Amino acid sequence: MLSGSFSARAYSFFDTLLWIACLNLLWIVFTLLGLGVLGAGPATAAAQVAVRKRARGDAAPLVRSFASEYFRNFIRANALAVPVMAVAVALAMNWNYFSRAGDFFSQLVAAAIFISAIFTAGAACYLFPMYARYDLPPAQYLLMSSRFAIRHLAGTVILLFVSAAAFYASSTVPGLIPFFSIGAWLFVTGWLCDRFFTANDESVAAEAEAGNRALPVVSVA
Repeated sequence: MLSGSFSARAYSFFDTLLWIACLNLLWIVFTLLGLGVLGAGPATAAAQVAVRKRARGDAAPLVRSFASEYFRNFIRANALAVPVMAVAVALAMNWNYFSRAGDFFSQLVAAAIFISAIFTAGAACYLFPMYARYDLPPAQYLLMSSRFAIRHLAGTVILLFVSAAAFYASSTVPGLIPFFSIGAWLFVTGWLCDRFFTANDESVAAEAEAGNRALPVVSVA
């Protein structure tokens, strides 16, 4: 029994590693297909849809599903990704400019930009997992992911830690990038966000049910 359980867990572990490696490769290929800037958003959206399906136990073929979601969400995903990338570039350029200056005001502005960049990164971690789960107008995803990042600070800190760990591992061992780094980051953050969203939905539903029970019963003749 113990041996069989260990074998099943080992098979599941290596199967997940292989799935992550395939997801990593697909993300890179389809990002390049969109010339980088226009491919990263749809590729991330397709990856997060695939992660959510796997988290639910859906054994859909990865390549076919990924390609279908990539092309189906190409325009809407870019409507989300391009503004975020533009903000990230603007923050990076401004931080680079002000951090080089030696006066107190410039250093204060650089610190404010750094804090803004951390918040933007935290909100961005929720953006495409939220896109994969909910059907909202594009502008609402940007607003709701920002609000979720503020209201659920513990989850945001966890996602930022995972992102920092993935970045550190990739910079330390660059050979991980073509095989695991991106796919592992997408898988872990997507899986975590799915759990955070599920807990939040259950909490909101419980509060709504409690509110309905607290309402006075009015009979209508």
